[in-house]
Amino acid sequence: MLTGAGERFFAAGGDLLDLANVRDEAATLAMTDEARGALDVIRCCPVPVLALLNGDAIGGGAELALACDLRLQSAHARIGFIQARLAITSAWGGGPDLCRLVGPARALRMMSRCEMVDAPQALAWGLADAVIGDGPVGADVEAFLAPMLACAPQVLRGIKAQTLAARRGEPYEAARATEQQQLLATWLHDDHWRASEKILSKAPR
Repeated sequence: MLTGAGERFFAAGGDLLDLANVRDEAATLAMTDEARGALDVIRCCPVPVLALLNGDAIGGGAELALACDLRLQSAHARIGFIQARLAITSAWGGGPDLCRLVGPARALRMMSRCEMVDAPQALAWGLADAVIGDGPVGADVEAFLAPMLACAPQVLRGIKAQTLAARRGEPYEAARATEQQQLLATWLHDDHWRASEKILSKAPR
């Protein structure tokens, strides 16, 4: 789980002072490749990565949030692709992520209007997966995580592999092959047989 410090920002994006000398094509591409590569590590992590938006996620910070698999958004937090205020577009893979999550029309609306989307709207649009009202260590986060933490690690990895295949836009048959590989890894695991035996032991004979 990724989160920020305090309650104001999850992540505020790139540092304009650090980026002030990025002024030609080669430097711009290098900056983009480096930052996108960092976010790709999150996207391709073999286990689910959750973003806990303790505060606003704006610009590159919104791209970081969308690089994660799921987003838990504090009730006061907002998420905004506000890059157009700097007369630029998204840079680190967040644009395609946004289009995938909310569809191209809403993505265009959010980016061109620099909208700051609050938690209820984010939940309705699929930008957020839960609204957290009691902080990062409260009952809301605990309740959301409990079913996931009950999954065996190899099962979470198998689920992540399938969703990553979809995120990458892999062909249908390739996605089916990934599903089959992950089923083999989980079906043949001792955890599966223990879970099956536990259920069968309670069944009427």
